Amino acid sequence: MGHGKLRKFAENETFACLLQPDASAVLDKQEGSKALHLHDHPVKGNWNRTMFAVPRPIVLELGCGKGDYTIALARRHPEYNFIGVDIKGARLWKGAKEATGSALPNVAFLRTRIEFIEAFFGPSEVSEIWLTFSDPQLKSENSRLTSPLFLERYRRFLAPGGIVHLKTDSRFLHEYTCSVLRINDLEIIASGTDIYQEGMKVGGISVGPQKDASVIPDGAGNPLPDLPAVFEVQTFYEKMFLEMGLPITYLAFRIDHEGPYRAPSDFDTDFWRAAEGPRRTFSHHPAKKV
Repeated sequence: MGHGKLRKFAENETFACLLQPDASAVLDKQEGSKALHLHDHPVKGNWNRTMFAVPRPIVLELGCGKGDYTIALARRHPEYNFIGVDIKGARLWKGAKEATGSALPNVAFLRTRIEFIEAFFGPSEVSEIWLTFSDPQLKSENSRLTSPLFLERYRRFLAPGGIVHLKTDSRFLHEYTCSVLRINDLEIIASGTDIYQEGMKVGGISVGPQKDASVIPDGAGNPLPDLPAVFEVQTFYEKMFLEMGLPITYLAFRIDHEGPYRAPSDFDTDFWRAAEGPRRTFSHHPAKKV
């Protein structure tokens, strides 16, 4: 391990905004079982009391990387508390250092695997979830962060009516998610397959970067989330993908649903896998063609 990473890991230990529990704090290993057996971390249900000075609605960014999206959203919305989640400590170092140096009171970070997420958040503790440029997991459906398996995890802590945002360069993941939403009759709030060139559709209304989408009501007359942030806030990887000429897609949806979530039967995996073409991984090396 390089000296740079060691320095970052050491500095991570000094950041009050960064929670780094060992996996053993939530994971029960049962002999002969491949299933996850989790027990609750003490912070579950207590984020607003233990990690933030002022209780506010909580927004998660899952797979936050360097935390730039989490930081930017927190600066835009001081009325919310934001938590970025990632397993890579060297990436989280950047966001935690910036939040600490800027004395941002509404930012925290959690270093853990997203598979463990339900061990850290209690019922209705989270108001919104952002999935920004997640690995599309071309071969493993249950590893996709919008699969029925993960939606069930989110449902255990997302408040009723809570919103999930998916922003990605992967058309494969976008179309897969649309199939999941259709088969489970979940509400799609906004959708676009090339948002910087074509904008998005919100309740049948076309919305682009120049339009204040935050004032468009949903079907029940409730204000929508800060959709301008979708255009105005860009992660490190998003900027890289845009430079590569890749279109950026976006979905906002609610996962309110009774009973188990169903996997889509109409998603043409082979077609969309082929359409994905060569991609680049977050390590900046060409991804293998599937």
